[in-house]
Amino acid sequence: MAAIIDLSGTVAVVTGGTRGVGAGITRALLEAGADVVTCARRPPERPVEAAGRTAAFHPLDLRDADAVTAFFTRVRDRHGRLDTLVNNAGGAPFRMLGEGGAARHARVVELNLLAPLTASLAAYEVMRHQAGGGSVVMVGSVSGTRPSPGTAAYGAAKAGLENLAASMAVEWAPEVRVNTVVLGPVRTELSHLHYGDEDGIAAVGRTVPLGRLAEPADVGDACVFLASERAAYISGASLHVHGGGERPAFLDAASVNK
Repeated sequence: MAAIIDLSGTVAVVTGGTRGVGAGITRALLEAGADVVTCARRPPERPVEAAGRTAAFHPLDLRDADAVTAFFTRVRDRHGRLDTLVNNAGGAPFRMLGEGGAARHARVVELNLLAPLTASLAAYEVMRHQAGGGSVVMVGSVSGTRPSPGTAAYGAAKAGLENLAASMAVEWAPEVRVNTVVLGPVRTELSHLHYGDEDGIAAVGRTVPLGRLAEPADVGDACVFLASERAAYISGASLHVHGGGERPAFLDAASVNK
């Protein structure tokens, strides 16, 4: 992506940008020339690097609104501007609704919906006062567009996040564009926790029309595009990065053509 999109001179923040999908997004932005600042509650085991460049890191609890505001103020003061925010931080353990109390499920919603809202509001206060405005990218999930047993609160939060992005795109135009990348399964260093061994991962990949799980770099390339001038007229959109989605179960269950 860096060969055709140049983000040199721009500044990006990637929440949860130190591992997994977030690290893939961070690397893609670095490769495209952006200066990248990552944040998470805990520092990474090693800095995220790409193309001979290294992302900065700041510890941050995205659930602390005052700390989030202070963080984005520091980014602006140190770098002079903020062009891109990728709201990547999130996730949830597998837990059926009846196995966890309301407070546990509420924490999942807080991390996956309220934290991106808090970060976006703080970023908007920086972006709207600068020439060129900015771009916010929400990292959504197919779990927000279909039933999500075992991660119901996560799915509900991701559904809300996509709607939130669409509303932000209307309210914050024309200064700030807001879009969502809707992800299917992504292969990361934690995939074994969700899908088991290599055979399990491969089996899940075969359910995707393109025949494999996404790589973090695939997600990163989509985020680079949405951050760039090539997406200057794209706002309020949901870009599906899911390899074609899921083959409908009824096709495999039907007796026709078997």
